[in-house]
Amino acid sequence: MMGDEGRRGDEDERGPGAAHLEFVVMESLLEKLKVLNCEEEVLNKHNMKNLSRHYFVSSKYLALNTGEQLYMFTIIAAWLINTAGRPFIEPQEKDDPNATLSNILAELRAFGVKVDFPPSKLKYGSGEYVCFVLDRLADEALKRRGFSYKRPLYPTETTEEESVIEDDAELTLSRVEEEMIEAPDEEEENVMDLGALKLRSSHTVTEASSKPDEILESTVDAAEWNLEVERVLPQLKVTIRTDNKDWRIHVDQMHQHRDGIKSSLKEAKSYLDKLQEDISKTLEKVSSREKYINNQLEHLIQEYRGAQAKHSEAKERYQQASVGVTERTRVLAEISEEMEKAKQEMEEKGNKMSDGAPVVKIRQSLTKLKQEIVQMDVRIGVVEHTLLQAKLREKSNMTRDMHATNIPESAAGSFS
Repeated sequence: MMGDEGRRGDEDERGPGAAHLEFVVMESLLEKLKVLNCEEEVLNKHNMKNLSRHYFVSSKYLALNTGEQLYMFTIIAAWLINTAGRPFIEPQEKDDPNATLSNILAELRAFGVKVDFPPSKLKYGSGEYVCFVLDRLADEALKRRGFSYKRPLYPTETTEEESVIEDDAELTLSRVEEEMIEAPDEEEENVMDLGALKLRSSHTVTEASSKPDEILESTVDAAEWNLEVERVLPQLKVTIRTDNKDWRIHVDQMHQHRDGIKSSLKEAKSYLDKLQEDISKTLEKVSSREKYINNQLEHLIQEYRGAQAKHSEAKERYQQASVGVTERTRVLAEISEEMEKAKQEMEEKGNKMSDGAPVVKIRQSLTKLKQEIVQMDVRIGVVEHTLLQAKLREKSNMTRDMHATNIPESAAGSFS
């Protein structure tokens, strides 16, 4: 799990492996979500696909949609907060993402986790901060459910010499096992597990091999050993652990199922035969009743067929008449339209003939024209009078000038 100090700081201080730390955190987060049953409680509920090993690491590795990753992050974070014991409203797609991210970080601080980054670091829905938030919320949810990690169990390692001795012991035990299988069954008290026998022999060999200080030599006589084996052999019974993957077990199961099907078929066959017989009798009754009804209603059927033929003929004639009516209706509509146009034209002409407005306008124009002619006559008279006065004035001036020129000439002649 990523810690606070490993998450912060420069790349030089964090080391060369810090860039890959988010992958480890994401894998650990995925295991925690599996323990919390996130797939059934969240993903299936919202019709979301299953999370991959590097889903929240970065969007560029999986070519994912940033909006989809952000929505998945908010949904899982809200579910983890509720699982951890704090109420949190499930976000919707129309909600403000900044407010939702701020609320998630506030809930994370409420659990006692130190957060020193802004909500904008989570807006892409992927990266080390997203993995960090989900990982811490998953830890709180696991604490709430009482989950605890157990110590791992490591397999015991054996040396090459011990494995060789164990192989020899297994060969010996296999021979004993073959002989014991052929022996008759004894009471359940004498049943011995083959796996326990192998384990005991391996412990014995291990204890013997753990003391290499002196050479081990057998002091037991072979004849006495064989006699002891023959005496103990009927009292031993080896239980062979069955392997479900063995084909022999599947064959036995197939035979058992086949026998069960045969026995069930014998019981069901009588019921099926009886049911078939009843159905056949019922079908025969139905067919006989059908024939009787057909014979009784034959004349009605003939009448119905005749009426149906007449109905078809009448329907055909009706269709032909409908075509003629439709055509005549169309012609009538055209004639009515032309008649309406002619009527409108007649009304317009009648209105024009009976209308006296133009005559009144002509009379008004004539009266106005007469008034203008009188005014023009007056003006013409005034102009003629003015012109006459001007001519008379000019003539008088000329006469005066002529008299004025004649007087001096006469005076000059008298003085000479």
